[in-house]
Amino acid sequence: MTVLLLFWLGLALIVFTYLGYGLVTYCWVKGRGKRSGPVSAATDQEELPAVTLLIAAYNEGAFLTEKLANCRELAYPKDKLKLLFVTDGSDDDSPFFLQQQADVTVLHQPERQGKIAAVTRGMACVTTPITVFTDANTHLNPAVLQQLVADFRDPAVGAVAGAKQVISQGDASSGGEGLYWRYESFLKRLDSELYSVVGAAGELYAIRTALFQQVPADTLLDDFMQTLLIAKAGYRVTYAPAAIAREYASADVGEELKRKVRICAGGWQSMLRLLPLLNIFRYGILSYQYIGHRVLRWSLAPLFLPLVLVANGVLVSQGEYGIYAWLFAGQVAFYVLALLGYGLRSKRIPIPGFFAPYYFVIMNYSVYTGFLRYLRGQQQVTWDKAKRASKAPESPPAPPGKAKQSSASMFEA
Repeated sequence: MTVLLLFWLGLALIVFTYLGYGLVTYCWVKGRGKRSGPVSAATDQEELPAVTLLIAAYNEGAFLTEKLANCRELAYPKDKLKLLFVTDGSDDDSPFFLQQQADVTVLHQPERQGKIAAVTRGMACVTTPITVFTDANTHLNPAVLQQLVADFRDPAVGAVAGAKQVISQGDASSGGEGLYWRYESFLKRLDSELYSVVGAAGELYAIRTALFQQVPADTLLDDFMQTLLIAKAGYRVTYAPAAIAREYASADVGEELKRKVRICAGGWQSMLRLLPLLNIFRYGILSYQYIGHRVLRWSLAPLFLPLVLVANGVLVSQGEYGIYAWLFAGQVAFYVLALLGYGLRSKRIPIPGFFAPYYFVIMNYSVYTGFLRYLRGQQQVTWDKAKRASKAPESPPAPPGKAKQSSASMFEA
């Protein structure tokens, strides 16, 4: 009886976490009707607020020429857009290169204290009502800023999450990551329509500058924490699917695993610091979204995956056939496909979703590793960024008397 209960409770939790949450939220949104509010970007330039584009860039010299060109192509009034780069700790050519740009404000100090420290330093210099955060290695579509600021016409909106698109190479890393982010985009649309997005991706999001909260210096997921704190304060975080940040997938599965482990370690840290959000009697729909979309993924669901498999095997071994045999066979087949994906992880397979089982296993394995890393205090706020699959653009010229680093070293951020 205990095994049977464990199996069904675990299976129900797993199904709800990865499929049921989206289905329930979709039905909730459709049943309630469309939420009213801004639906398109403002076209009158006089209505547009002043915006600061803040980019924390540690040793990102290889990407800055292309990034600046992208920023200058944004369809936003030049007198209302400020470019602010924080290059703390960078020992490549990026500080020198940026300081030569007349339309760029640069903050630099030789000490490297991590991204959140750099962002906090940058925010002390922001004077515009809206701040947009993005990364140095992402490409933004021209209308991105107009799309992001549109929802701020609603005073109840405190932050807006942009969309992340992963450029797929067809291998295990890019195929799995791309599929994951397409599903995430679908869920963010639903979350925004129901009430609030629960955590923005650091590649692209905007906040009301006045709502910025300084988080502890050891915070690992500053983007997640910052937007959840805004939601906790009573503001909505909406989703702008037409505001797009594109980047290449991780160079390989090892690099993607490194990124996922860091995120999961940060997830555990964030959950402990956001414990009040679990109080559904106080936060209502926001708590439902936070628990269903985030907490279960970082805690109970990965725990129950192996337990359900073992419990299912025990039930079949005890003569429980029928649906139990089919479910056990399905689980075994899924993990065999994951093992096949592992064997072919470096190949490019033109079959959509082929690497999904392997990526799913890697994603949940990273929860265990991230949890252990957090408990041991091994995840530092200064980390080595995961290498991306793209070839970096040429580095800006080196200052006189200083040798230019190789493009390969520029990736080691």
